[in-house]
Amino acid sequence: MPWLSILMGVSVLGALGVTLVRNDKLAKQFTLGVSLIVLALAIAMAVQFSPNGDKFQFTEKYDWIPALGVHYAVGVDGIALVLILLSVVLVPIVVLASWHDAEAGKRSVRTYFSLMLVLEAMMIGVFASTDVFLFYVFFEAMLIPMYFMIGSYGGAQRSYAAVKFLLYSLFGGLLMLVAVIALYTIAGKGTFMFPDLVGTIQDVNTQKWLFLGFFIAFAIKAPLWPFHTWLPDAAAQAPAGAAVLLVGVLDKVGTYGMLRFCLELFPDASKFFTPMVITLSVIGIVYGAIVAIGQTDMKRLIAYTSVSHFGFIALGVFAMTTNAGAGATLYMVNHGFSTGALFLIAGFLIQRRGSQFIADYGGVQKVAPVLAGTFLVAGLSSLSLPGLSTFVSEFMVLVGTYEKYLVPAAIATTGVILAAIYILWMYQRTMNGPTAESVKHLPDLNAREKWVVAPLIALLLVFGFYPKPLLDVIHPAVKNTLSSVPATDPAPAVQVAKEAQ
Repeated sequence: MPWLSILMGVSVLGALGVTLVRNDKLAKQFTLGVSLIVLALAIAMAVQFSPNGDKFQFTEKYDWIPALGVHYAVGVDGIALVLILLSVVLVPIVVLASWHDAEAGKRSVRTYFSLMLVLEAMMIGVFASTDVFLFYVFFEAMLIPMYFMIGSYGGAQRSYAAVKFLLYSLFGGLLMLVAVIALYTIAGKGTFMFPDLVGTIQDVNTQKWLFLGFFIAFAIKAPLWPFHTWLPDAAAQAPAGAAVLLVGVLDKVGTYGMLRFCLELFPDASKFFTPMVITLSVIGIVYGAIVAIGQTDMKRLIAYTSVSHFGFIALGVFAMTTNAGAGATLYMVNHGFSTGALFLIAGFLIQRRGSQFIADYGGVQKVAPVLAGTFLVAGLSSLSLPGLSTFVSEFMVLVGTYEKYLVPAAIATTGVILAAIYILWMYQRTMNGPTAESVKHLPDLNAREKWVVAPLIALLLVFGFYPKPLLDVIHPAVKNTLSSVPATDPAPAVQVAKEAQ
């Protein structure tokens, strides 16, 4: 079965169907139903995936622009599969959470939910593309629905945030387009197929220039410090549901691109620029955490925590060890669930009070204990508390980095301490202490909101104690990717000691 085309096709047809529905409530229900169908189909596909089988599975390849060697070509390895699953799990949760988000916007409710399904198709497509040109098309096309979701349904400064997001992304995309064209021309293969292009660029200087074209685009998308400045504005102004998809999925395209394209297409350049990327990653970890501590706006604080987290992911990618690479991939998934929960619960709180400022809250725990309790769990997952899924990811990244780069790993560890400060201090100021007059009558989470939060909390707990199902899929794919660099894991110190004896 053409599983990947079916997933995208159902989402696109669903988006068209939503526009034909005349009743807003029915449009929401229809969107939720379509997203659940896509989720069920994705699970059915994932069950048939063989971790130790072919590198790319569920492959499809059709001529698109034969004169240029462009194909509609899709397929997934373990890395792409888990990110597609992340996307299709988050979309129905976001749809349910966004039940009333579009009602204050300038455009119709049907348009908002239609854009959400279009975005879902784009997210599946970008992770599934095995043709570099097709990947670029999806990479750019994702901007359109997100631009309108922020610009038409966001906060007071939504136009500024949407335009800034678009300009930054278009600039990065333009650099990548130049690199894609140069890669096609220099390789001389007459094709954009990713497997055919791996290993074709032998000249190191050429690799360096092409690497930079791809890497800067991915660093902006991620975003990695110092390319991050668009994210706090976009996340703060976007509706909570759109912010979840922006930070939880779209930004992962950047780190996914680093792992998939930068390492495999330009292995020598990747090794050459590794010190630079690791330096940027460590700065991002510390900088994002410190700036988060000083934020007064709840959504901007969460956005800056993501800058810090993306530093960990990029660090894991360029440490080029199996543990770090697998940890970085797992981090992409777990960060989507963790930050998704944090953004959505913060969104519920902001809807009730009408303010994003932390100082306008206090003592919420006494009037809305369920909201406060779920907010605490989501916050603890963001600071990587043992027992929650993000701890496994962060631990693997730090251990894998330590195997090769002791000092960067040691500095990055301070991000864990800083995370405890910004999360617990935000929780203390909003949920503990005397109950502020303006929140004394805040309602607790209703049934719909509990259905939104419950799956995310469950996933954080399940993968915190049992990450094996994900790691069984991720590990072989990461090893395969690193073999293209090539990169080998350092020999364990214990083994060296025994040999010395």
